[in-house]
Amino acid sequence: MTTPAAPFREPASPGNEEPLQPEGTPPNQGRPFLRLGELKPAFWTITGALSLAVNIILIVILLILGSQFFKIKTMLGDQLINGLYENFVKMDQAHIVSTIEVNDTIWVKDSIPVVFPLRLKQETTVILTRDTPIRRATVFLNGVAVPTDLVLRQGTKLDIYLDLTVPVSQTIPVELKVPVSLKVPVDIPLAETELHTPFDGLQRVIAPYKNLFDQLPSSWGEMFCGALPDTLCK
Repeated sequence: MTTPAAPFREPASPGNEEPLQPEGTPPNQGRPFLRLGELKPAFWTITGALSLAVNIILIVILLILGSQFFKIKTMLGDQLINGLYENFVKMDQAHIVSTIEVNDTIWVKDSIPVVFPLRLKQETTVILTRDTPIRRATVFLNGVAVPTDLVLRQGTKLDIYLDLTVPVSQTIPVELKVPVSLKVPVDIPLAETELHTPFDGLQRVIAPYKNLFDQLPSSWGEMFCGALPDTLCK
């Protein structure tokens, strides 16, 4: 009886020797499910995938938080803080401009000195208040001058012509009721009033927060281009 020849096997290369298994043993029986050389690449592949996923999630969260940060910075810094500071400055530089109508009655009670020369040139009639003697008067009788003494009786009327200057110096009491109706324009700069101190104090309180928010970036471009050369951001 002829014995069948054993199948020819190539000699194993060094380092790839397979352990000899008895004939009739299944191929995978006696071999480990995972070899150490196969576990390391799988471990690093899973770790890299997880790290990439975590980094992507963190980048997305960072982008979302960054956009919200820029919105908060715009609302608080540009609108609230800068708005308050600029309005306090404008209030300190403002003027109260208006027109005030005055309708009232003023009582004037005073004395006015009156001093002036009074020039009199006029004809008038005077009445003697008593008997007035006239010494060495000349009376013409039938064209003849007769010297004599005369007495003008009380109540005698004499027509005379006045030509003289009378100095007047008097104090006249004045008491008047004067109605007043005025439109008074008013222009009051607040910087020259007591309001300047609180307005200036409010500016000093807001100024540090304004400077802080002015230094913060308002966008991603401002954040990265602030530290990079201009040629890289164009």
